[in-house]
Amino acid sequence: MKTIVRWLFSGLVLGLGGGLAAAAGSDVITKVLVITGGHDFEREPFFKMFQENSGIKFQAVEHPRAFEHFKPAAAQQYDVVVLYDMWQEIPEDAREDFQRLLRQGKGLVALHHCLASYQNWPEYEKIIGGKYYLEKQKIGDKEIPGSTYQHDVRFTVRIADQQHPITAGLSDFEIVDETYGGFGVLPGVQKLLTTQETTSGPVIGWTWKYEKAKVVYMALGHDHLAYENPNFRTLLARAIQWAAGK
Repeated sequence: MKTIVRWLFSGLVLGLGGGLAAAAGSDVITKVLVITGGHDFEREPFFKMFQENSGIKFQAVEHPRAFEHFKPAAAQQYDVVVLYDMWQEIPEDAREDFQRLLRQGKGLVALHHCLASYQNWPEYEKIIGGKYYLEKQKIGDKEIPGSTYQHDVRFTVRIADQQHPITAGLSDFEIVDETYGGFGVLPGVQKLLTTQETTSGPVIGWTWKYEKAKVVYMALGHDHLAYENPNFRTLLARAIQWAAGK
């Protein structure tokens, strides 16, 4: 991972007039909240993926202001939360608000470095189905080493489930991306994407259920080399619609 940046200033909301930014020509719209903060990234090409997705409107917010959008009144404005953050501190009321959204069935799509968020909140691993270990830790009698990362790896993504709506009709594809190794994946996730790349964990994309929420995690998505990959774009667009129940 590149240098972690804790955004200490007020969150920046992207979009038309600070509201939900709609892609041109869209008719049936899924409303999406995109959360960033705690990790640097290439902003323009990242948000371009959402701007060019004609099936959504999106609002982007950075930590620490993101938690305000978990409140019931604010949460009515969107169908799906996309996590692209790597934040650590989450107050108790924000935890409760977040879990309330998921109990209500709000969709969740988790991307790349958000696997390392909230290291001291055990429930978060149960929410997204896995965890990147920022440092070694002991789980029961077993010592887990810290997870690893490697930049700019060219590797093959394998489609593990040809029948799932997110991956149906897609073929294995090549991508240049950052890989994660040694991260945890909970038993019972439905595997969507795998790889044989040695610097990566074998399962790099899955679906999951938390309370009533449909959850998708993909380890892909470090920079423009991934953002511009048409297969990744297709997976992201489909993941959003599936998490929304469409």
